[in-house]
Amino acid sequence: MAKATRKQALGRGLSALLKDPENDIKSVADKNADKVVGNIVELEMDAIEVNPFQPRSNFNDEALQELASSIRELGVIQPITVRKLDFNKYQLVSGERRYRASKLVGLETIPSYIRIANDQESLEMALVENIQRQDLDPIEIALSYQRLIEEIELTQEKLSDRVGKKRSTITNYLRLLRLDPIIQTGIRDGFISMGHGRTLVNIERREDQLEIYEQIIGGSLSVRQTEELVRKYHDTGKITKKAVSEVKDKAPFIVQSEKTLSEFLDTPVSTKTSDNDKGKVTISFQSREELERIIKLITGE
Repeated sequence: MAKATRKQALGRGLSALLKDPENDIKSVADKNADKVVGNIVELEMDAIEVNPFQPRSNFNDEALQELASSIRELGVIQPITVRKLDFNKYQLVSGERRYRASKLVGLETIPSYIRIANDQESLEMALVENIQRQDLDPIEIALSYQRLIEEIELTQEKLSDRVGKKRSTITNYLRLLRLDPIIQTGIRDGFISMGHGRTLVNIERREDQLEIYEQIIGGSLSVRQTEELVRKYHDTGKITKKAVSEVKDKAPFIVQSEKTLSEFLDTPVSTKTSDNDKGKVTISFQSREELERIIKLITGE
């Protein structure tokens, strides 16, 4: 507790230093920059503006109120991160939920880490930090990846290194942005999963995407059932009541077998069976490289 008190006292002292116009810190080379940058500083809420580069667009009101209640009781445990704009002016890099919740409580100051960064660095920091959060929905993550590629001009390979994710994982997220906006909203709101979305991406016509999306919602179809319905769609070029009925009536052991194979091979797997439990297995792949990867998994070579 004494250590925390010392940190808070230090933060208040640094806050006073930052209000001295004769010692304004504009770069890491300026006098006293080493005392401020990277340390926890108590900054006035009114001196901080929201980051226009913030990739997160959804803030759950109920969760925000819960965080506000926690802050009212315990204070802000984890400091926000800001970048210095001008004298006594700062911009959020990360921690907008804590910032918003603190405003709800009526705090006048908030503990902050100060960074010196230009616009591009600020955008990259905000995006990368946001991607690491556990509560982002798949569409928010996909949009963050897209912004890093387009605005920071990162290749998928460099992006993979930067965020610590496999390139194939990044590709799967980005492909979700090819879905109809209504389906993207369904993923964001939790009506369907990312697995459902990945399956629907394989349908080019938006109208057909939406028709199957409605079948998923109306029939509470699992990801595996959706994969089977999409396979039938590709076989016939249309969605029929018979196909939907067959998918719903698929035996549990077949559904479980498809799930086991799909998880092992990391690609959609579907089956077609007859009344005597005979049938065939279909393994999907999107490229020659993916096919080679699947073959290696199956053969063990």
